Amino acid sequence: MKIEDLKAGTSDVEVEATVTEKQEPREVVTKYGKRLNVANITIKDDSGTIAMSLWGKDIDTINVGDKIKISKGYVSEFRGNPQLSTGKYGKIEVVGKGESQADEEAASDLPEDE
Repeated sequence: MKIEDLKAGTSDVEVEATVTEKQEPREVVTKYGKRLNVANITIKDDSGTIAMSLWGKDIDTINVGDKIKISKGYVSEFRGNPQLSTGKYGKIEVVGKGESQADEEAASDLPEDE
């Protein structure tokens, strides 16, 4: 599936895309009083871009430049714009690390000077 095909109401979305932007996480309080962290990202493929929200542990595992795969996602509308979500049954996984992230990990493998 391509991002250009994603419209509000589309479900069972499976898409691979690259993270182009990641905002700072913020805390929100649900209608049940639970506090959760959320960060907005923008993802793109060769057909376009779409907004997406990362929740909880996903915020720390996904970075700008990463290629991600969303399975069983759905598209809703937020402030008049389509937004991709994994929801309760969806899954998001990193299938390729961004260059800056890969460079950091490679550097951490090098022995430190004494």
